[in-house]
This record gives sequence, C-alpha cells and structure tokens, in this order.
Amino acid sequence: MKSSTSLFKRLLSTDAGWAPLALRLPVGIIFVAHGAQKLFGWWGGYGLTGTGQWMDSIGLAPGVLMALLAGSAEFFGGLALIAGLLVRPAAASLAVAMLVAIFAVHIDKGLFAANNGYEFALALLAVSVALVFSGAGRGSLDRVIHERLA
Repeated sequence: MKSSTSLFKRLLSTDAGWAPLALRLPVGIIFVAHGAQKLFGWWGGYGLTGTGQWMDSIGLAPGVLMALLAGSAEFFGGLALIAGLLVRPAAASLAVAMLVAIFAVHIDKGLFAANNGYEFALALLAVSVALVFSGAGRGSLDRVIHERLA
C-alpha cells in the first residue's frame, strides 16, 4: 500500500510555478474541442462514425476504435489539463496522440499548417511533453492533492 501511495504522490508532485498553467489552459481547451469533434460531432466535427470512416481510409483501422481512442485522449486529456488533475499521464497520452497525428496524417505534407502540415501537432506535442516533465504546477488539483498527502 505504501509503495502505491508513494507512486501516486510522485505522479502528482510538481516544483513548477505558474508557467504550466499558461500552457495547460489554452492547450486543454484546444484538445477538448478537437476531441469533442471526434467523439460527438460538435463544432463541425464528424463524430465517431465519420471520423472512424476517415481513419479507416488513411489506414488507421479499425477506424471507429481509433477515433474513440484519439477522441477520448483529446477530450478527457484536455479536461485533465484544464483541471490540473493527473496532468502527467494525461499529457503523456496526448503526446502519443500527437505523434500518431504527425506521422499518420501530416508528415508527408511538410511543416506548415496552411498545407495541412505538422506544425500545429508539433506545437501541441511540445506542450504535452513539457507538461509530462514539469507536472501541473501551481493552480492545479494535482498540487492540492499532493500537499494533502504530504
């Protein structure tokens, strides 16, 4: 029991100041919106069925499962970033999602977003990786929980 509590405390720990908050909030909103497009068809998205068909068409099969995984990582991972709760695992799953997006969708189109390139996904990947290393920082539920466990 003690080792699992210790692992949980390390997962929530952060010595970072307020800077992660400036990354978490806007990037969390972006991820929630993109996940909602995939899962629910909100904001011009295609929902699970449409996104799944597209994912099948680019070789990410089974498409609906891939859409569910990507949409869930983005939607729930984005919510976690906004709340500052379990930021490290959320950011790690978002980093994986961005790596898949870069290499499965955007890499052959070059860098620039105007050509559907990978620059936007690369920026989101960079923020996600930074949050894996820094943790949630101040102004997060992770920090509150960690301090109460101490």
